[in-house]
Amino acid sequence: MTTLTFLELARRVLAEKKEPLTAESIWQIARAEGYDKIVATKGKTPWKTIAAQLYVDIRDNSNSSFLKIDSKPKKFFLKGLASPQDLERIRERERKVVETPSKTAFSERDLHPLLAFYAYTYMNAYTKTIRHQRSAKKSYAQWLHPDLVGVHFPAEGWGNEVRDFGLTLGARFVKLYSFEVKTELTFSNIRESFFQAVSNSSWANEGHLGAARVNPDAEFTSELRRLSASFGIGIIRLDAEDPHASDILFPAKSKDDLDWETINKLAGENSDFREFLARVKNDLASGEVRKEKYEPVYDTEKLRAALTK
Repeated sequence: MTTLTFLELARRVLAEKKEPLTAESIWQIARAEGYDKIVATKGKTPWKTIAAQLYVDIRDNSNSSFLKIDSKPKKFFLKGLASPQDLERIRERERKVVETPSKTAFSERDLHPLLAFYAYTYMNAYTKTIRHQRSAKKSYAQWLHPDLVGVHFPAEGWGNEVRDFGLTLGARFVKLYSFEVKTELTFSNIRESFFQAVSNSSWANEGHLGAARVNPDAEFTSELRRLSASFGIGIIRLDAEDPHASDILFPAKSKDDLDWETINKLAGENSDFREFLARVKNDLASGEVRKEKYEPVYDTEKLRAALTK
């Protein structure tokens, strides 16, 4: 019997129904049609796996046959089933039925677990919150320290022989990130938020600015694109209702060199940052990343419950 991957399953269901569907609807239809019996792997929550694989395919595969419709919850469709005009009508229809944004009030600190989830899941980065109150000079801490820092270990999982060989050749075994987090980005706060991210990320290989709400206005998007391109700061839109739907609106420019003077200044001012550096050093030396020593990574249900309660 021929088996199907989750992406093949989604493609079959969308082709048959010829309408945008959520990942959960795709799985429900698949079960009704008996397709679930020929899926290679299942797990306890197959609709979540379908959603994750669709998001990754759309993001990373330039030839993906899928597209994402901006609705709540997010829906997926097949590119080949409609003309550009049809797709615009579909998007417009879905935009009209999107519910008014929730008035749920959450703080920037509440968004740290959501960013930690995105960084770990889609950037292979371990993160740590930097608490400004632990800084020696609190008066300018917000312009010196990022909200979170992150590290990616390219050599994670390599054998000892390969790691040693890489060290001999001078391979770079870490990539460091700086993250600034805001609840929203609008015309009223974009410049202060953006240049705070620029100031706080000068030391890292990459700097990012993340927000749960980003003004969708075309003029605002154009300004955000210009600032990102000019200063190399990446923009991450965090989705509190569907963490897997979080995405990078504009990518960061990666730098090869670290700013050691600023790293030294940060370490001297903030104990969280010193602990982060020591943790990275220990993980590099041992060749084993101690995941539990970094920011915890929660599952999507726990993240959604915490942010929409």
